[in-house]
Amino acid sequence: MPDAVLRSSFCRTLFGAFITLISLNSYGNGEPAEAAKAGKCAAIPQYVFGWQFVDEPCNFKPRGGTSTGNSTTKDLTPSPHWLKLQTEDMDKFERDRQAILAMSGYFRVGFDFIETMGFTKNYTPAAPYRSWGTEMVIVVDNEPEFISLQHIMVMYFVGEDGKISEPMVMKHWRQDWEYEKPSEFVYTGNSVWRKHEFTGQDIEGTWSQSVYQVDDSPRYESHGKWQHKGNRSEWISELTWRPLPRRESSVRQDYQILEGINKHIILPDGWVQEEENYKLVINNTGKPASPAPYLAKELGIARYERIKDHDFTPGEAYWEATSSFWRNVREVWSSLIAENTSIEINKQADGKFMFMPFFDYAQNVSGSGPVDPSTEQQKIRNMLAPFTEPAR
Repeated sequence: MPDAVLRSSFCRTLFGAFITLISLNSYGNGEPAEAAKAGKCAAIPQYVFGWQFVDEPCNFKPRGGTSTGNSTTKDLTPSPHWLKLQTEDMDKFERDRQAILAMSGYFRVGFDFIETMGFTKNYTPAAPYRSWGTEMVIVVDNEPEFISLQHIMVMYFVGEDGKISEPMVMKHWRQDWEYEKPSEFVYTGNSVWRKHEFTGQDIEGTWSQSVYQVDDSPRYESHGKWQHKGNRSEWISELTWRPLPRRESSVRQDYQILEGINKHIILPDGWVQEEENYKLVINNTGKPASPAPYLAKELGIARYERIKDHDFTPGEAYWEATSSFWRNVREVWSSLIAENTSIEINKQADGKFMFMPFFDYAQNVSGSGPVDPSTEQQKIRNMLAPFTEPAR
């Protein structure tokens, strides 16, 4: 890709970050072009768990992205890693690894969340959430007992005039998988993450999944075992606390924790993440508030479907130009977690979100030539200083 085009793409990257954060979390009903084509069937309910007797049905319209994406083509060719999962002469450990690697590739993603029950008096269900994206999942590290997968969004929007926009590129979330990891950095509420140690018996045969935000700060972590039965491979987490995702924090202030279980299921043409969440109120000491801490139960599903004929080149160019910087960011976070038993992480300081200086820096460092890792890591520590501190 020519330098001028690459620089233009990076300019759209930072702008696109804001567009994505807005479009994926504002009211409306975002959809890829395929859904828009099915407009004549829009009246057919798709939510099996819809509230048939809700008092205000007009208020129950799904909220989410308001944008429409370009048309995509589903890739029906099974991934090589899924095909390996179907072989019989493979030990359990390698089968686990192939299941994790099968989550890499090029995808369109549908996100759906809905409350299915409430635990409080006079409960009124919240509006469901629906959104979409197109993203590539890159294998960043592939060691025998450690695999890192980086998600990068590459989205094209259809304008009111019917024209397709230039690509919006944004570094998205990351998931690290580690075999029999002896400790986890878990969320304990009130913007605090703490280190939790395990015995060998607790983690025997398990893989931990560590999920990180767009700026590589920790989000949540849990462990579980991969289960392989015939042509079905899935991983199930332990019960895990998570801070509110933006889809909730942007519209809800009445609870502080998503307490849930995650499942990752591998399919021939992609994979699915299922969430079973409880919306939990905690007090300022990090304990469930009494006497009624639970507000509602939520079910969520993210379907990652493999696609072809979608131009992910801008995302690949972005990662090639910025991957060394983001590796240094990961190194700094690894050091901070090793140095501290607990960290308080505030997403805003001095009127800025924590991801903003990192996206700005990545945009400016792209194509600037080699950078001394130790010098850059010190800059990264300085960038993190206003947002982080050892927790009490």
